Amino acid sequence: MLRTVEIRDMLIIDRLELAFQPGLNVLTGETGAGKSILLDSLGFVLGWRGRAELVRQGADQGEVTAVFDLSSDHPAHAILAEAGLPDEGGELILRRINTRDGRKTAWVNDRRASGEVLRQLSETLLELHGQHDDRGLLNARGHQKLLDLYGGFENGLLAKTRKTWRNLRAADQALEAAKARLAELRDEEDFLRHSVAELDALAPEPGEEGQLDAARRRMQAAEKVRADVARAYGAISGDGAEGLLSDALRWLEEADGPAEGLFGGAITALSRAMNELGEAENLVSRGMDTLEFNPAELEDCEERLFAIRGLARKHAVLPDELAGFADGLRNRLAALTGGEADLADLEVAAKEARGTYEAAAQKLRDARIKAAAKLDKAMAAELAPLKMERAVFRTEVSEADEGPEGIDQVSFTVATNPGAPSGPLNKIASGGELSRFLLALKVCLTGDDAQLTMIFDEIDRGVGGATADAVGRRLKALADGGQVLVVTHSPQVAALGGYHWRVEKHSGKSETISRVVPLDNVERVDEIGRMLSGDTISDAARAAAAELLELAAR
Repeated sequence: MLRTVEIRDMLIIDRLELAFQPGLNVLTGETGAGKSILLDSLGFVLGWRGRAELVRQGADQGEVTAVFDLSSDHPAHAILAEAGLPDEGGELILRRINTRDGRKTAWVNDRRASGEVLRQLSETLLELHGQHDDRGLLNARGHQKLLDLYGGFENGLLAKTRKTWRNLRAADQALEAAKARLAELRDEEDFLRHSVAELDALAPEPGEEGQLDAARRRMQAAEKVRADVARAYGAISGDGAEGLLSDALRWLEEADGPAEGLFGGAITALSRAMNELGEAENLVSRGMDTLEFNPAELEDCEERLFAIRGLARKHAVLPDELAGFADGLRNRLAALTGGEADLADLEVAAKEARGTYEAAAQKLRDARIKAAAKLDKAMAAELAPLKMERAVFRTEVSEADEGPEGIDQVSFTVATNPGAPSGPLNKIASGGELSRFLLALKVCLTGDDAQLTMIFDEIDRGVGGATADAVGRRLKALADGGQVLVVTHSPQVAALGGYHWRVEKHSGKSETISRVVPLDNVERVDEIGRMLSGDTISDAARAAAAELLELAAR
């Protein structure tokens, strides 16, 4: 229940405090006095989207505070817990500030909170209805949601249908993706098989290209230097330097005796030179062995090296990546081979998902048809005391394309008189009839939920006399055990209120201020008299007002 609302510096309200009560609370006043500002301010603190400019002229910021009384099982407690906000038990305090530059800040029980949390809380605290409330009744796209709310399907049959629809869409998408992959593999099957055979025949190994390149460069270099090395070997060995040094050593040794050792040093040096020359001959010989190769080997090396590089260019990979690339192609061929079996499994899964969805959607459809008949019956019972006993309200459930909400299309139609054609509410009903249809529907949909404060903004517009009295009495009955706030221009409805406030607008030299005044019994007579006769309240109007209040009290 909404206990108090405090408004500071919002539009033409400088400061206002209202203490609402259980039961039927009515607000009256001249057109333009500021009744809509009260609703705008209340919507602001509840996080609703409304006017962009709310701060009163000359003020730095506007502020609205609303205090609600909560029962122990109120759904707002769960929202507070999920948002990590303090729970004060039986009291909930919402406060929101709007600065001149448009910044908005909100608090829930003195803890900063987002506008989204306010909106979530508002859905459990308060519901606003007006004559042209198109959130459901006049908007055909919302009829199905209203019927589902009435039937209580949101967390049961509807949730299950949505889940099975998601599963169906996932199964269908997986099947289509598998078909696309398989078709792509089939299109490139010849390429895959040829490429795998080509790579298997060559069988390149990681690092092989570098090894072949190095061997090729060695063999190419050997061709160029081997002739020079052979000539050098010839110059050292045999008849070359080795033979000449040997002859010189022999001749000196023969001459050294007669020369009495004159050439001993030379002989020793030549001996060392012979040893070094022998070492050089051995080294050159071994080098020649290393440079020795078969030209056919060079040809084979080059042929394999060029083949590896050619395949790498063909497949746009590095030569060392060819082995891994071949494995990838083999995997794709394996996927092609196993794809048929996978496709069959996915087709079975998609068929099962469709069957599960269709069963859930049909069950929801059957429940909607039953709920529609129940709602039509409830509407007939509500319309009778609203002086519309001849009107026929019908909830039509027709077939529609399948989707997450099922296979139905729901629409509300009315015929205001027996035998008259039925059609959409906004095309068949007048303004006064619309307001009563709306009231009846909201009563049926809301039931007797005492935890939800309902506000009706001029729901009685376009009706008067006995019909207005019937509307007021239904509002009063709806408020029993709960709380209903009504903004009204109807004296019959105002008289039925348990609590009555008058909204007044006062214009000064520099500003216009709106006030809300609680009325006692005497003041109520004058206010209802004004509503009956205008600015000049006659004695007859006061008498009529007093009679309305007396009748309402019965």
